[in-house]
Amino acid sequence: MAEEFDPAAMVARFRERARAVRERGIPPIEGAERRRFIEQAQLDYMDFAILGDAEARLEDGVLVLRVDLRPPEARGGGTAGEQGAG
Repeated sequence: MAEEFDPAAMVARFRERARAVRERGIPPIEGAERRRFIEQAQLDYMDFAILGDAEARLEDGVLVLRVDLRPPEARGGGTAGEQGAG
């Protein structure tokens, strides 16, 4: 299976799922059920978005995901704040 598995494609699918969750409408429900639906959609979006932002690779048959949870301004690698600091 490792030969067929594409980690970058998996990450792209999670990115697409996050977008779909964000764009889907709320069904015609009310009250507590509506609140639960919205809360679950927020959790789904967060989970899918985190995995959609991951750097993924296979190392000796093991899927390794690296996710930087720091705010954008605290990340290395050429953020806007670092570009203006020179």
